[in-house]
Amino acid sequence: MTSTTTVPADDARAVAPPVTLRRVHLGAGGPLSDVRVEGGLVTAVHPAGTAPPAEGQDLDLDGRTLLPGLWDAHVHMVQWAGVRRRLDLSAAGSAGDAAHATGRQADGLPADEPLIGYGFRDALWPDTPHKDLLDALVPDRPTLLISMDLHCAWLNSAALAAVGRGGHPTGLLFEGESMRAIAELTAVPPRVTDQWVREAGAAAAARGVTGIVDFEYADNITDWTRRMTEGTGAYPLRVAASIWLPQLEGAIAHGLRTGQPLSVPGGLLEVGPFKLLTDGSLNTRTALCHDPYPDRDPEAAGARGLEEVSPQELVSLLRRASGHGIVPAVHAIGDRANEMALDAFEAVRCRGRVEHGQLLASKDVPRFAELGVTVSVQPTHAVDDRDVAQRHWAGRTHRAYAFADLLAAGAVLELGSDAPVAPLDPWLTIASAVERTDDERPPFHPEQRIPVEAALAASSRGRRLIRVGDDADLVVTDADPLTADTATLRAMPVHATMLGGTWTHPPS
Repeated sequence: MTSTTTVPADDARAVAPPVTLRRVHLGAGGPLSDVRVEGGLVTAVHPAGTAPPAEGQDLDLDGRTLLPGLWDAHVHMVQWAGVRRRLDLSAAGSAGDAAHATGRQADGLPADEPLIGYGFRDALWPDTPHKDLLDALVPDRPTLLISMDLHCAWLNSAALAAVGRGGHPTGLLFEGESMRAIAELTAVPPRVTDQWVREAGAAAAARGVTGIVDFEYADNITDWTRRMTEGTGAYPLRVAASIWLPQLEGAIAHGLRTGQPLSVPGGLLEVGPFKLLTDGSLNTRTALCHDPYPDRDPEAAGARGLEEVSPQELVSLLRRASGHGIVPAVHAIGDRANEMALDAFEAVRCRGRVEHGQLLASKDVPRFAELGVTVSVQPTHAVDDRDVAQRHWAGRTHRAYAFADLLAAGAVLELGSDAPVAPLDPWLTIASAVERTDDERPPFHPEQRIPVEAALAASSRGRRLIRVGDDADLVVTDADPLTADTATLRAMPVHATMLGGTWTHPPS
């Protein structure tokens, strides 16, 4: 049956020329159809071969699959854009290995350029990072190495001096202190950052991404407004720009509300959620847990992780933000942190999100659905962190990255990468949720795998179908995700991506 509707077209949509997409499967496993896009919207769906001739582009997609555009629900966009130009330390097996790789990198840099590395995972190293290791190999150039989880920074003495921490005993900075050092030492002129971010956005569009939730530790609304108004050409993504505590009162004063469109060309920017931290991360053993970490004195401070905010302050902040229409997004990784976040949502009775939700007490799994709290999860972490989790959460990994249990309990999941912690590639994210492994090893807790259909919906803001009247945020894939094998799903060939009716990754 042919489905049509009349839809209004605003100025942003009117610039997109009309197009008819012929012989394309309408969604994963869907019927072969012809789809009309006009004014930035899906305006008609016909059985394949029955769409009438019309003005604009006429494109035969030869049986490919048409999906709703994909979103990455948790990105640090400036960090991801910068990582593409930094020293990759993810393969380093020790602090010594990382230091020597850093020393070799320094030889090829201009004299006045800081050395930035990323991706080290020290939780399984046999030795400990220390500024002396870096000073021995890079004595004069400011050197900053960022952990894979973004919660720890390793600096040499020159870098410590540059951020006002000269004389720091170890050169290891954690949590907020590390984020401030990273922001200061990686700063480049806005025009440079904006170009890097645009390039990273184009690369994401080539993988089928049409939108991101940006949790960069910055004044994101100001930065994204500049990028989308001062750049040349349309931006390739929609962006929900998060608010951090330093910007909260200003956002309230300006009457901003989560989901509110902001005045930029194309209408691609919206107010995102209010981000706040309850704890740290697994790799740094600062995720707040009920049980002590096995490498810590159980009676020592920090043995169970780091409490970034007290339960009372958390409730106060949730009430302040939600009372003004700003949805809280609470970072919680350890089981105690997740319990604390859920307790706060229960006390305030507001809608919101938990970012990560990595380790959960069994009693807390059904509370997400009961309280209407979305769980924003990063499935690639379940694959990348399995060895660290088995060491530091021994005996508890059956309730870590519990995606299937959350879905069964009725929770709403949104999938993301946490880029640069993992690549901004939704197909790696989806495959990790579905397969729970990316090597020859068996799946990590296979009972927590989720179906492809659920992973796709959680990667597209809940859109399962393409309907007349929808924004024409679409992705065309060469393979059907429902029938693709593991390797194809992970490296899914994306034929084209469309944002508001405009090709951001044109068909070849």
